[in-house]
Amino acid sequence: MGGRFVILSAGMGAGHHAVAGELAHRLSGRGHQAVTLDVLDLLPAGTGAALRGFYATTVRHAPALYDAIYRAYFAPRPPSGPGRPQPGPADTSPVVAPAAKELRRRLAGAPPDAVIATFHLAAQVSGRLREAGALRCPSIVVLTDFAVHRQWLHPGNDLHLCPTPETAEEIGRLGGRGAQAVGPVVPAAFRTAPPPSRTAVFTSRFAARAPGRTPVLLSAGAWGVASHLARTAALLRDGGYLPVVMCGRSRSLRRRIGRVPGTVALGWVADVPALMAAAGALVENAAGQTAAQALAAGLPVVSYRPIPGHGAAGARRMAAAGLSGQARGPADLLRVLDGLTRDGPLREKRIAAGRALFRADAAEVITAAVRMTAG
Repeated sequence: MGGRFVILSAGMGAGHHAVAGELAHRLSGRGHQAVTLDVLDLLPAGTGAALRGFYATTVRHAPALYDAIYRAYFAPRPPSGPGRPQPGPADTSPVVAPAAKELRRRLAGAPPDAVIATFHLAAQVSGRLREAGALRCPSIVVLTDFAVHRQWLHPGNDLHLCPTPETAEEIGRLGGRGAQAVGPVVPAAFRTAPPPSRTAVFTSRFAARAPGRTPVLLSAGAWGVASHLARTAALLRDGGYLPVVMCGRSRSLRRRIGRVPGTVALGWVADVPALMAAAGALVENAAGQTAAQALAAGLPVVSYRPIPGHGAAGARRMAAAGLSGQARGPADLLRVLDGLTRDGPLREKRIAAGRALFRADAAEVITAAVRMTAG
């Protein structure tokens, strides 16, 4: 008989929902019921939308402010006691309490076998209920960031599934329980080469646009958040590449990039595995889900002009782990791309390092943990 799992995500960009959706797909494929809730919808009317709007506005228009907020409220601190993580400030803020109360109400009629958090605020909510004894099933956190910040940590959570061994080690050092490195959670389609017929949709278009030039993807996330993206595209064009800009859902960004000669501006792309198979590298700025997908697909990653806070921290951690290049300026970006887009030991090393991250199936680890608890 299958179990019932509740996944807590958040509509902050598309990455957290993407991980939640993939987990739900895997659990459903094993005969379980998986229900996904947006933790922002658990807040009083208008509060979730306000939080989402504040985040988007500060990242786009006040990056220094967002960086200061990240440093003050997110950066890790030493454990507050033996084996006890330092809780994020949201645990004691007015944000978590009403969300936890609403989640408890929604779970009362059909208690789940586990609650899975794919967003840091969700980890605070489920951890709070678990620690208070109001949640009797395991509370499991699936980290979507390469860099740990303390909002992911709450003493009530039972298990932390991490994208890298370094992340798992830091979670354990900071007092988080059950830290395991399973790899990023991405669809299986990214780990297998797409058929030539799918890849040809992009390769033929790119070859017609700029014969002989290596396509390089530029990612700005689902919201199209990036600084000086048109300037970066022009830099790559002048460096001999074909810049292919993934504009997400931002129509204004797509129009702006479309005015840069020698570039390709894409809207929302459904077949990202085929797009990545047609490219030589990915230049990204958030160390988020697109970067994780590229690592699975064997596409070398370069971080450039990362967004403040978690984006910059994640880019540093990816580079330190040997998973990506980190360009410090325009000339450095071209230098790094020159080494990664040519066949050779460096490209092969980066591809192998990325693919080696995918050690275990997060859904299988979760169901095993539930079986152990039930037994």
